[in-house]
This record gives sequence, C-alpha cells and structure tokens, in this order.
Amino acid sequence: MYIDVLLGLQWGDEGKGKVVDYIADQYDIVARFQGGPNAGHTIRINDNKYVLHTIPSGVFRPNILNLIGSGVVIDPITFERELTTLDKEGIAYRERLLISKKAHLILPSHRWLDAASEASKGKEKIGSTLKGIGPTYMDKTGRNGLRVGDIFTNDFHKKYNALVEKHRGLLRQFPEIEFDLNAEEEKWFASLETLKSIKTVNGEYFINQALTDRKKVLAEGAQGSMLDIDYGTYPYVTSSNTITAGVCSGLGIAPSKINEVIGIAKAYCTRVGSGPFPTEQDNETGEKMRAIGHEFGATTGRPRRCGWIDLPQLLYTIMINGVTQVIITKLDVLNDFDEIWAGETYQYDGIATTELPFDLCTTEMQINYTHHPGWNQDLQGINSFHQLPDKAKTYLTYLENQLKTKISMISTGPERSELIVR
Repeated sequence: MYIDVLLGLQWGDEGKGKVVDYIADQYDIVARFQGGPNAGHTIRINDNKYVLHTIPSGVFRPNILNLIGSGVVIDPITFERELTTLDKEGIAYRERLLISKKAHLILPSHRWLDAASEASKGKEKIGSTLKGIGPTYMDKTGRNGLRVGDIFTNDFHKKYNALVEKHRGLLRQFPEIEFDLNAEEEKWFASLETLKSIKTVNGEYFINQALTDRKKVLAEGAQGSMLDIDYGTYPYVTSSNTITAGVCSGLGIAPSKINEVIGIAKAYCTRVGSGPFPTEQDNETGEKMRAIGHEFGATTGRPRRCGWIDLPQLLYTIMINGVTQVIITKLDVLNDFDEIWAGETYQYDGIATTELPFDLCTTEMQINYTHHPGWNQDLQGINSFHQLPDKAKTYLTYLENQLKTKISMISTGPERSELIVR
C-alpha cells in the first residue's frame, strides 16, 4: 500500500497532534518516526486535554495500531507516565501499541549531560528542553548508545554502566550542577519494567510487511521542519531529521513508499527557545497572539515567541519535504485582528527574494510584508469553507496562491471537531 506523512512546516507546535487524531481513522497504523519526549502533541477530546510526548497520536482511536519507530529516542520514565495517563482514562492501548527494538534509550545521565551542557553556554543557550535528546542522539551516531532491544540481553547492565562512565568523563568538562543520579536511576530502572510490558517488534520488518499487506500507514513527525538537524536554523535545531527524509531512516522504508506529504502550519508563526525568527513580533501584537492562542510549550511550559506567517520560510519547507497539501491551524487566533500581515519576501544582499540565506542566524535582512484586512468575527460553529467570512477566505486563498500548494484543511479551534475539510 502506501505511507502518508504528516509533519510540521514551521518551528514545531503547529497542531500536529490534533490533526493526526482527526484523520487517524483513515489509517490502519500511525507511526512516530523521530524525536523523543521533547515533543508535545496536544489533543482535546470532549473538553479533556491530553499531551503525548512519545506515543503516537492515533492511540485515542480504537482499532488503530501505533508504532514508535526506530528513529525515536525513548525515556522510560516519561513513557511510563504517559501510559499511566492512558490507564486512568480507560484507553485500551496494550494490544495496539508497539515499539521498535532499534529505538534508542534516554538514560538519566543523558539528561544530566544535557542540563550541564546547556547551563555552561550562558547567553548562548540553544533552548534545549533538557530531556536528554541531544546527548542520546550523539551516542547513537557515536555507536555506543543503548537500544530498546538491549534491555532483554544478558549484558544490558554491563553496557549501561559503561555508558554512564563515559558520561561521567564528559561531565568533567562542564561546571558542576545539581543532579541526583542515584535517585533518577532508581526511577529509570523501575520504569523499564513497564517498557518491557509493551510489545516490541523489528520495526522495519513490521512496517514493510504492513505495506505489503495493503495497510494504510500515517507517519507522524515531531517538532517542525525548521528544527531539522541538517536543514533547520542550525545550530538552534533539534538532533534528528524532522523532514520527510527522516521517515525513511526512522521507520526503515523506501522513498518510493511515500504517497501524500501533509504539511501543518499555523495561520501565524511561533517559536520556543532561542534562534532566528524573522517575522517575530516582540511587541503588543506578539503578546496578543500569545494570549489568544495560549502559546505556551506543551512540554516545557515556556512562553512561545509569536509573529506573522513567514511565506519564504514555508516555501522552503514545502520544497524540502515535497509537501502535497497544507493544513492551516489556529485561524481563529486571528479573529480579532483588524489587519493581518504576511511576510512575503526577504530583503538582503540588495535584493528581495523568497530564498532563505545560508544562515538565518547571521544574515542581516528585512521582511517585506503584505497587509490583509481582518475579518473580526468568531469562527465557532463554522464547518465549511464557504461559511467563513469573506475576508478570511480571501486571506486563505492568498496563502494558497503564494504557497502554490492546496490548503486541504483549516482548523478553527482546539477541539477535534473544529476542522474544516475542503
């Protein structure tokens, strides 16, 4: 069969969890392909709010299998906490949740390293979530990481202790910080028993057999394309490939198996942590967006930086992902704006262009904006494109023309039902 991909086109927090939950019943399997507990996919069902960090967002739909792929890094403590939440809510997941044996494990000492490294950077912090993601991917590429399959081997503790000793050596280069490794290890090893209770599979064989059996698969991305380790705003990025290419390496499938690539973007733009943000509004406009949109990180609780939509940035991520359709979320946040701006071109090196420079961190530039009248109308209860205010339709048509890509859905509120399908 085929595999569709759903991923974020900005700096994360685009509303991927809600959309995955909404469209999951069109698929047999939802698979996470990269990232770790630095992700925070928020889903609202019947006034209940759920935040998933590791588990795929299809878990709330009955009869759908959910795979945590090989490209994901797992903190057993966080994972156990998520499962406890599902148990309390009566979500039957045990027969529907699978973990690839090749997924890497986040150790307590990875979190220790992460915190010590970030603390040493002072004003140069990259905005890490301090979940141990970066050090875990470093051990993965350094070829001495621990994987889920290792916990079932006889020499697991030997491998674990060797890796912790390596981390102790690395920690000597950083100023000391407070971290109770013994207490964290006690919780970590206890949580491993919960991890062991979930079915593990050879993820690459599982997913390819599912495709052979004509199962429909949705690959769920975490973070956003502008945080990709290779093509994001380096070095203010995450440690994995968040773009479509990461699906192939993260799940073990061939590029020819990919069908639709669904890109998610807010009707404006946000970013958590440090790094360049060309259209940021560090002013009353940004504050208004943050307040109306409840723009605080689902994982860290940090306030998100807010700004207008950035069209050159979106054209870039549509290009590198091969996006076939775009979903615009949080249109309702703009309901009370008299005027809506869109960053249409970048001005640098004496020209106006939609091409991103080599380094957004160091290139001095200006943004050329277009201005659009706001609709000043509540969108609650609107369930078709034609019911939208004329000025909202005009804005969306403008975006579609600029992005040269079909807008297939529009989110008008946080609830599962508040999605317009075109």
